[in-house]
Amino acid sequence: MKVYLDTIGCRLNQSEIEMLARQFRAAGHTLVESAKLADLAVVNTCAVTEAAASDSRQKVRQAALAGAGEIVVTGCWATIDPAGAAALPKVKQVTPNVLKDQLVAQVLQTQVQDFDREFIEREAIPGARLRTRAFIKVQDGCNNRCTFCITTIARGAARSRPVKAVLNDVFAALAGGAQEVVLTGVHLGCWGYDLPQPQTLATLIKILLSETDLPRLRLSSLEPWDLAEDFFSLWQDRRLCRHLHLPLQSGSSATLRRMGRKTTPEAFARLAAAARQACPDIAITTDIIAGFPGETQAEFEESLAFTAEMNFAGGHVFPYSSRPGTVAARMPAQVPPAVRKQRSARFLQLFAQASETYQRRFIGAELPILWESACSVGPEGWQMSGLTDNYLRVYALAPQRLWNQISRVQLKALTQRGLWGELVE
Repeated sequence: MKVYLDTIGCRLNQSEIEMLARQFRAAGHTLVESAKLADLAVVNTCAVTEAAASDSRQKVRQAALAGAGEIVVTGCWATIDPAGAAALPKVKQVTPNVLKDQLVAQVLQTQVQDFDREFIEREAIPGARLRTRAFIKVQDGCNNRCTFCITTIARGAARSRPVKAVLNDVFAALAGGAQEVVLTGVHLGCWGYDLPQPQTLATLIKILLSETDLPRLRLSSLEPWDLAEDFFSLWQDRRLCRHLHLPLQSGSSATLRRMGRKTTPEAFARLAAAARQACPDIAITTDIIAGFPGETQAEFEESLAFTAEMNFAGGHVFPYSSRPGTVAARMPAQVPPAVRKQRSARFLQLFAQASETYQRRFIGAELPILWESACSVGPEGWQMSGLTDNYLRVYALAPQRLWNQISRVQLKALTQRGLWGELVE
């Protein structure tokens, strides 16, 4: 059977379709690069905003229109609205998050152990999901109660994967040639708290660095209240990528309290300072929600000013999206959509300026780049695109296709797309 896998949303969703890909391959099936070639399409959906839910529905419709034989829908939106997912064209099965690990077994009408007992190395998923980096799920679910978040409803309580299971996935990624592993989870920083012998994320990182020859290990989003200042000593090992994504959500104390966030601007600032002291060139990026219920103009300006003070390397901005079933959806003083849009634009402008400032710091530097894509440009060779460990997008020309290889590059200039560099001989 020919299988097409697609997903939207977070890195956790990406790690889950990599797991599904390995299971389908182990069962003897072939992954294809588009829905039109597929007997079966699997779409892993997202519900973090209404826009994400809309995009999820659109992905399913696109797979049906392209000619996929049958479609299985899973993920957060499918979990929250299974009837809506089942009503879409060509949908054969809707699998909630809690049963996602059994999805392939259900589709093939077999037992999980029938295809899960053999070690199988990672292969990059063909098509748009052709990733050099391997996304490894180490944790799922969340025990936080942020008032805006529907993920806790869709994903359930926090639960950690054992060290052995994570190590097996990392070894599979390395056997498949991965140069970088990205650890993912809904609440990554709480990994290990629920294990029979409680452990911490720092312990897992040390194990992975000591027991594997990973060229690069990257962490996905971490809640700031999960990290103690000694956490940053981990960056003494240069294989740990110099990038921290710490969701702030708001720089206003009052807004943070309504959000149910377990931090304050002052605590966040101390954490960022500790990270930069331990690793001066680290890229710290963040998320901001603009127009949260009750956000006054004064709170917005406070949030904007604090965000500017943090000198982030970049960030994502989300106009507040009301999600049914969350506390925030029932709060008074909902901010009008037009105001949310205006405030988002201010943050986007701020992050664009902050990103440019951070990137310019590295012009003239020589850094290793993991090449993620390559397109031929004729006699000039291959135009390569890749990432530094501190998450700078870099372009360069190469005499040969260097996909999934790490090269040293001297950064020469900042362009509209990113940094331009030249390969170091």
